[in-house]
Order: sequence, then structure tokens, then C-alpha cells
Amino acid sequence: MPTSTARSTQFLLERFSPKQILSIAAANRRINLWEGAVSSGKTIASAWAWMMFVPLASTTGELVMIGKTRDSLYRNVLQPLMNPEIFGELADQIDYTPGATSARIFGRLVHVIGANDIKAENKIRGMTCAGAYVDEATLLPENFWDMLLTRMRAPGARIYASTNPDSPTHWLKAKFIDDPIQRASMKVFPFVLDDNVHLDPEYVAHIKASNAGLFYKRFVLGQWVAAQGAIYDMFDSTTQVVDILPMIRKWVSVGIDYGATNPTHAVLVGLADDRRLYVVSEHRYAKGSASLSLTQAEASRRIVQWLDNVPRHGRVRPQYVVVDPSAASFKSQLLQDGLNPTAADNEVINGIRLVSNLLANDQLRIHRSCRELLKEMDSYTWDPKAALDGHDAPLKQNDHGVDALRYALRTTRLLWQHQLRRAA
Repeated sequence: MPTSTARSTQFLLERFSPKQILSIAAANRRINLWEGAVSSGKTIASAWAWMMFVPLASTTGELVMIGKTRDSLYRNVLQPLMNPEIFGELADQIDYTPGATSARIFGRLVHVIGANDIKAENKIRGMTCAGAYVDEATLLPENFWDMLLTRMRAPGARIYASTNPDSPTHWLKAKFIDDPIQRASMKVFPFVLDDNVHLDPEYVAHIKASNAGLFYKRFVLGQWVAAQGAIYDMFDSTTQVVDILPMIRKWVSVGIDYGATNPTHAVLVGLADDRRLYVVSEHRYAKGSASLSLTQAEASRRIVQWLDNVPRHGRVRPQYVVVDPSAASFKSQLLQDGLNPTAADNEVINGIRLVSNLLANDQLRIHRSCRELLKEMDSYTWDPKAALDGHDAPLKQNDHGVDALRYALRTTRLLWQHQLRRAA
């Protein structure tokens, strides 16, 4: 090794947790997988083990590092590896320019690959690999992982991978971790948040407070649990539905889920003096048996009229008007009618996680007049068919208001997240 065994050992003892050190020492199988909670130390441990392997890897094969995208791989793994405060002298052994398709580690050429769709397997087809590092393995297409295994043909080839837990029916869990035949060629190192003994206790408390329900089980406890039942099971209508609103200090956003044939639903969100977010009012138009579909111009005009006369508040113009990104022509209509729309951040699971955390920490409340949204908060459920297929998705029914709420909050989080009251 370029660094002495004594120096490496001392560095590990000073910077790494006992769980990390034990996993690095035991990573000697064809597949070595670190899985579990966020911030638990699994990525750093897996990256160190990878760095220990690279100089020893067979020169008869190629080395690859893989993430969902090259940008995410750089952010999650390569950038920390290049930080001497985290990896000491090893950081000097990496030469990489963000966005590049290759790196040099200990002088070895390492291909840097993004694998975000089923076509990605073509990027490694035909390779003979001596080693691979995989970031967030559950986010890779299953066919890519299968192809990667067939490419590990050089003598002593190994895979080093990390991931957060997902559904217990996800292919990585069901077909590899839980399969006795596959497991025989694997070492799996499970981590929980509390395994990282070097974290600031205040940060640990923040992470625990910032995850609720399904997300707490996965991202704090490191459990592979299914998304099932009510999505917002932490919503407490006895305390989080209000009849009287505090003073609104900032009008944050309107979230709009536009429907040409489905209902159009808009929700107005404000930040109040008590440092909570409030859904102050809603606007909804649904075609009924006796009503007609609205043109985009008519739907836009009705939203403007609603914002001109919000009950209890009069004319309101929030900082953001956030619209479903698929409704491009409706955005143009809103712009013509004097609003300045923004395409919503439509990362569904991250949006659901954000709303869940706000509810769990009593940082989000809803005015009782938002009747349609409140109906959806109770009926919004995980799709059981999606769970059987190994991925998380909400059931696509009665979701127009909750989608609008997700747009309004997820897209604007940088505006309000540091102004909220602390979780109890």
C-alpha cells in the first residue's frame, strides 16, 4: 500500500467507527454490500474498502465506479474520497474532474459510469472487470446489476456497493441478500444511524426528527420495510386541522395540480408567526354530471379570481406559483393572466417524505375550509401492486390535492426550511 499499515490503522481508529472498521476488514467476498440508514457511515466505509482494493486488483481487467448518474457518484463518493479531512493521504491518490468519464486512482484508470435506465447495461457490455464500486445499488436497473456480475471475470474480481434499504421485495433484497445461493458469495454489512459514533448528537436528533413512519424505519433504523397502508398515517386531524389561523408572515406558494379531464386543485401555503406552515385555502374545480370541462383560459382565470379574494385574507400573491411540470401549456396561460408560474419539483417519494416529516414534527397545519384536501389526506395510500414489484408508489386516485401540496412544499423548501419551529 502507498501508505503504511501503521498510519492507515491509526487513521481508521481516529476517524472511523468500530462498525466501519470491522466491515472494512471483513470485505473479502465477490460482492461486498454496505446497507442501512442514512449518515450511518456505510458509504465512507465502502469507499475506504474500495480504495484498499484498487492497488491490488488484477491488471487483466478494468475498474469501474457506478452511480445512478456521474454527478450523484461524484457528490456521494468521489468528492468525499478527494477530501483529505475525510480520507487523509488517500485523497492524494485520486485524480478526477467532475463530469468526466474516467478517473485515476493510484494511477489505475477507473471508468466512471452513470446507470439511470435499462439501456445503461450497454455501457459495460463486453468489459472484463477486475473490480467495481456501486453507489446506491437499489437505484440501478436490475438488468445492469445482472450484466455487471457477468463482467466480473478477472481473477479475484470484487464488487463494493452501498445502498439505503428499500422495499423487502426489491430485487436486490429478494434475489441477492435473501437468497441463500447468492448470499454465499456476499458479505452484507447492515448499519443503523446510531452505529456512527462520530456524529454530533444534535445532528442525530435532527435526522431522527426529520424522518417519520416508513422513512424512519428505513433511513434511521435501516430496515427493509414495505410501503403499505395510509401514506400520511402520522396526520392528526385533532391538532393539525385548525379553525383559526395565526398571522401569516410570508405567503410562500400556491401548488397547482392541473387536470384537463381530472379535477384541477390548488392550495395556498403560508408561513405563520408561530413558525409553522399553513394550508390557508384551496381552490378546486371538478367536472360533475351537470358541469362542463373548463378551457385552460377559464381554469387559469378562476385561479386568479380565487387569489384575488382568498377567504379571510383578500388579494394574495405568493412568492411562488408552482405547477405540475407536465402542464406546460397551462403554465403559459397562467403567465398570460399575470401570474409567474414555476415547474414543480416532481420527485414523488421525496415530496411525500417531506410532507410526512412536516406533519410528524407538527410543522404543517391545514385550515378546516380545505375540505377536499383533508379528505385526500386520510385516503391517500401506497399502491400494493407497486410494493409487490419492489418499488414505492402512491395509489393514483384521489390525489390531486395532495399532489398540489407536495408541489407547493417540495419546490419551495429552501425558502422556508430554516424558519420553521424546531421539532418537539
